[in-house]
Amino acid sequence: MNMGDGMQTGETGGLPVSPAATAAARTAAGNAADTAAGNAADTAAAAAAAAGRNAMALDVSCYRDPILDSINEGVFTVDLAWRITSFNRAAEKITGIRREDAIGRRCAEVFRANICAEECVMKSVLATGNPAFRNSVFVVDAWGARIPIKVSAAVLRGADGRIIGGVETFQDLRQVEELRKRLKGKHTFADIVGKSAAITRLFDILPQVADSDATVLIHGASGTGKELVARAIHELSPRRKKRFVAVNCGGLPDSLLESELFGYKAGAFTDARRDKPGRFALADGGTLFLDEIGDISPAMQARLLRVLQEKTYEPLGGVAPARADARIVAATNKDLGALVSDGRFREDLYYRIHVVRIEVPPLKDRREDIPLLVEHFIATFNLVHDREIAGLSPEALALLMRHDFPGNVRELQNILEHAFVLCRSGVIEPHHFPPDLASGAVRQQLGPAQKLNLKAAERLFVRTALEKHRGNRALTAKELGINVSTLYRKIAALGIEVPARDGRGTR
Repeated sequence: MNMGDGMQTGETGGLPVSPAATAAARTAAGNAADTAAGNAADTAAAAAAAAGRNAMALDVSCYRDPILDSINEGVFTVDLAWRITSFNRAAEKITGIRREDAIGRRCAEVFRANICAEECVMKSVLATGNPAFRNSVFVVDAWGARIPIKVSAAVLRGADGRIIGGVETFQDLRQVEELRKRLKGKHTFADIVGKSAAITRLFDILPQVADSDATVLIHGASGTGKELVARAIHELSPRRKKRFVAVNCGGLPDSLLESELFGYKAGAFTDARRDKPGRFALADGGTLFLDEIGDISPAMQARLLRVLQEKTYEPLGGVAPARADARIVAATNKDLGALVSDGRFREDLYYRIHVVRIEVPPLKDRREDIPLLVEHFIATFNLVHDREIAGLSPEALALLMRHDFPGNVRELQNILEHAFVLCRSGVIEPHHFPPDLASGAVRQQLGPAQKLNLKAAERLFVRTALEKHRGNRALTAKELGINVSTLYRKIAALGIEVPARDGRGTR
């Protein structure tokens, strides 16, 4: 209704409303609608972003960290429930397990490592908060193959300092293991392990000695492996298809030794109800190993000389000679030349068995073979005892490198077998060795008033090696069987004073 004077009547309960007010109202209404629409849009966008973030948080398998993926070592992280939360490309490559198959699963289910059950590195890290590492463990890849790896782990902390999980890196050691096996092949010959000059010379002459039929005398201290050398000669010889028969001459009296070597006929003495072949007969066409031949009596020496000269023998109670077609390999830990001079060993027998002489050096004269022998025995004991001992700690190896080994290789074998009894897995430490090992290694250098403990022994070993090599760190580390960087850390930790010059003329 037109009221005049520009006034209009609207839907206002009959009250007059000016056109300006109407326009203002419409503008306000439009602005309110726009604001509401904008707020709704912003709210929807925020909700979408939050949903995206939540989706990302729930499905981290779609997220790749370029920094982690650029690392050559395998890296994964876990939360406090041991569920894997990240898994880089190197981890996928080493294990053959895809990231999406690893994320969200417990790490033990993915890696199936030999230490997961009892000696988990990550478990130790999360329990103590301290970093940890292991030199060599095994995991199982996607195809069931065992992979040797080197692992290290540390905790992950939140902004408030609390532990929220852990991170573990691991390095593939398959190439290292393959190289180790190739090197081991170069340092192993017919079950004889070593790389020293003396053992290398032995490797060179054994095939030539084995190819002949000459009598061989093996000389060496007890425990050096004389029988192993004798067996190698047999296995490399044309007689290898026949028997290798060993007799310990020093452990039997003459009467028993004679019947053992030559056998007897039924009725030769009381209780001899049937014929028994002797060792010469058993070794027919093969090799007879006479161990500790320096311990036999003069009477037995005369009988043995006749067999070697005439190639025949008569069994006890027999009347017909039997032919002795066995190659003789003898061994002794005594100086037979000195025994000949003293009249305790027949000179003619000495020269009869001394056609080819092989010297087996004591272990203290070939210390560079100790790490190879250790590795060989650990591999053997792992199979025998169904263990997975990774090796020796640097401290344990240094202790062995300083020991004189009066029992030679046999003593080293016994020491490691003792360690296997006490060490269930991981690496062998010095405290796994027999208690008298450290004291025996330094008995000559420690006074009776000095208190012996492992740290004192280790300090003595390192200082002695440094003095021996006039401060040369490289040669000292090589003798101790450790890295030069490890040697520097030990020098600092043990408080050892070193010369200003390192033995090469440099400071």
